[in-house]
Amino acid sequence: MPRPSLALAALLGFSLYTLFTMLTAEQSLWAFGLALISRPDTAQVVIDLYLMALLACVWMYRDTRRRGRSLASVVPYWLLTAVFVSVGPLLYIVVRQSRDE
Repeated sequence: MPRPSLALAALLGFSLYTLFTMLTAEQSLWAFGLALISRPDTAQVVIDLYLMALLACVWMYRDTRRRGRSLASVVPYWLLTAVFVSVGPLLYIVVRQSRDE
């Protein structure tokens, strides 16, 4: 399975799971996030995830600039990354690969 297909499979699987979780959750996404950062053990995991998200945003920025695209073209991916962490970079990889073909 080529890398874009793997990224697409991960994006679809994780997005569907996220949608299912959000529809069946007993609390809002905001309340869930606050609960996660209220304890040191789970806050450490959240901080770790967002550090990786920041690194992904830097990579997307550099890749976008290297390809000669505008900064505005990467902003939607950054917003998705800020809310859903892995969805933004996965979608960026899928769209990037489809543009190269």
